[in-house]
Amino acid sequence: MKKPSILFCLLALSSIIMAQNGKVIDDLSMKSKILNMDRKYAIYLPPDYETSLRNYPVLYLLHGGGDDQTGWVQFGEVLNITDRAIKEGTSTPMIIVMPDANTIRRGYANDAKGEWLYEDFFFQEFMPFIEKTYRIKGEKRYRAIAGLSMGGDGTYTYALHHPELFAAACPLSAGTGPLTPEDAKKRLTKDDPDIGDTLITKYYNRQSVLELINKMPEDKKKDVRWYIDCGDDDFLFEGNCLVHIAMRKKEIPHEFRIRDGGHNWTYWRTALPTVLEFVSMSFHQF
Repeated sequence: MKKPSILFCLLALSSIIMAQNGKVIDDLSMKSKILNMDRKYAIYLPPDYETSLRNYPVLYLLHGGGDDQTGWVQFGEVLNITDRAIKEGTSTPMIIVMPDANTIRRGYANDAKGEWLYEDFFFQEFMPFIEKTYRIKGEKRYRAIAGLSMGGDGTYTYALHHPELFAAACPLSAGTGPLTPEDAKKRLTKDDPDIGDTLITKYYNRQSVLELINKMPEDKKKDVRWYIDCGDDDFLFEGNCLVHIAMRKKEIPHEFRIRDGGHNWTYWRTALPTVLEFVSMSFHQF
């Protein structure tokens, strides 16, 4: 019997190793009628995606201001961190989707005047496109959202606007929107001095995380599992502490962590493994 060649053995070993690794593609795009342009996104596919027929839970992972869909790939090391978490058993295999919210205008919200409807795009076009294109379990219990800084702000508001869609939400070093109506007015009149009070109030009611929490109906308080994480040296520390206090007063269950660190990728890379473990617990059945 002929022994297998060294080359054959190396190729077989290489195939085994490759099968244990996930895959990231960071320059994909889809057409948006709402934004009237192509929008880019990145995606992480788990190690067995191409060899199995199963459907997967999904995590929408939002970047911060100044980055784009490649942020979590290039600086957040989402591929290595997620592969390791899956291999160690702290994370279930999942699809991770990273949209671009930096092109043309920055941010995940609809603007005050209704001229840039990014949030409408996300829920009406982007999420349906993703969940039709990839083998995703399209149920609330298998869907989570997380993000850092500006993406943490998006995580808060998206989960608060649509608690029926997300099992878990993990804002990291998050923006919390305008903390007061005066803050909203100052923010909006800086770019548009003539904007009216009606639009300012409407924007505040929709984008202030504190306002959304304070007005949360009693029957919605346990709809989303919350994990909130912010560094003790972060300039957004105060807003996240106020959100924590508001949630406690409202008796909204949540995990709140203050760790040593600032507003940087060193901090967010250490946060991602815990996020993956937390959302995996939401995807499991007990």
